[in-house]
Amino acid sequence: MPYGRRAGLVPRRPEDFGDGGAFPEVHVAQYPLSMGLHAAAPGSNILPVTVDAHGRVAFDAVVRHGENSGKIVYTSHADLVPKIADPHYNANDAKDEEIIEEVSARTRAALQALIDARVSAVNPASVPRHGTGRTSFVKYRPARQSAAFNSGAAERVVRVSHAQEDPVMPPKHRHKRFPCPAGSSSSPPVTVLHSPPRPASRKDAEEWRVPPCVSDWKNPKGYSVPLHKRVAASDGAGRVMRDVQISDGFASLTEALYVAEQKAREAVETRRMVATELNRKKAERREQELREIAKKARTEMAVAAAAPVDVEELQEKAQRDMVREDRRREREREERGEAASSSKKSASARDKDRDVSERVALGMASGTGVSGGGGEVPYDERLFNQDRGMDSGFAADDQYSVYSGRLFAAQPTLSTLYRTSNCWDSDTYGGDADEQLEKIAETSRFKPE
Repeated sequence: MPYGRRAGLVPRRPEDFGDGGAFPEVHVAQYPLSMGLHAAAPGSNILPVTVDAHGRVAFDAVVRHGENSGKIVYTSHADLVPKIADPHYNANDAKDEEIIEEVSARTRAALQALIDARVSAVNPASVPRHGTGRTSFVKYRPARQSAAFNSGAAERVVRVSHAQEDPVMPPKHRHKRFPCPAGSSSSPPVTVLHSPPRPASRKDAEEWRVPPCVSDWKNPKGYSVPLHKRVAASDGAGRVMRDVQISDGFASLTEALYVAEQKAREAVETRRMVATELNRKKAERREQELREIAKKARTEMAVAAAAPVDVEELQEKAQRDMVREDRRREREREERGEAASSSKKSASARDKDRDVSERVALGMASGTGVSGGGGEVPYDERLFNQDRGMDSGFAADDQYSVYSGRLFAAQPTLSTLYRTSNCWDSDTYGGDADEQLEKIAETSRFKPE
């Protein structure tokens, strides 16, 4: 990196130094070409402190060390958070495509290595591994450099590959062992003693006869085995001589099944008898109920036929029913009236709430009247004993008066009207307004102490 552009440079790897030495303007510990760097003691479990690009200590170096160095270990919370794709991501970016291709190639190579390891486990031992069959290229220069040789080429590249070996080919070299010559050792060879040959009897031949092995489940060659051969193989001498042992559990199982069957039959029979008895009792109970109903009906019919019908009693009963119905209607009417009175005012209450002028106009302002009890006048007395009216010309021609008399002519009516007192304002507020204003202004309520 040239001078003037080394701001923030922290050389840590040997590639940062290139072929030169340390950077004097960078004030950090530097070890160019690993000089002065003390190697860790063999077998030591102490790990150097590792920091990331932001200067934070990577505490997950402990779990990434050792056997986990070549594995993917998730140690941060960011590994658990799902990655959200950027909608503005450009898939045609060349740099991203190169990274994706590189990661895909490394992943494919790792998976292929795992598959090859699994496949090689089932291959014969004589089959060479893939490593031995790799192709190598060698570059050389021929001794003769003239144009007449090697087509005038100064250098050539030769591809060297191993020939594939046949895995089923027998070994080409055989190691044979030869006995030592007779004169090579002081002691003579060991004498081999053989028993004299004797012919085999028929019994020995039968005992030594081994039947062919015929499987009842497998036939890889697909041979057609005759039936008598299969029976002979299954009933060979070894199987005939075998003593068959029958377990006592079969007898116990048979006896247990027999006892269980008997118990089940008894339970079924008991349930059938109980159900039959219940049905019989139910039928008897139903028959008794029907018998009682028929008896009661016959008794009622006999009583109805014996008792004569009294017409007068029936009429009196009908009259009583009519009276009861009338009283019921009266009670309902009274209840409706009470309900209406609670929600609506009566006529007397409405008359009491009328204005004075309305009561005078209706002739109800007098405290005494001809009507007893309430004292209210049920009619307007001014309409009686009048010698003038519409039939008598109503009034003289030279008079322009709409009314024929005074409105408040009766003294009892005038006494009930409301009149304001002339001295009311003087008694309440005083005779002089200026005096009252001074009285209000001279109050000591809002004066400071």
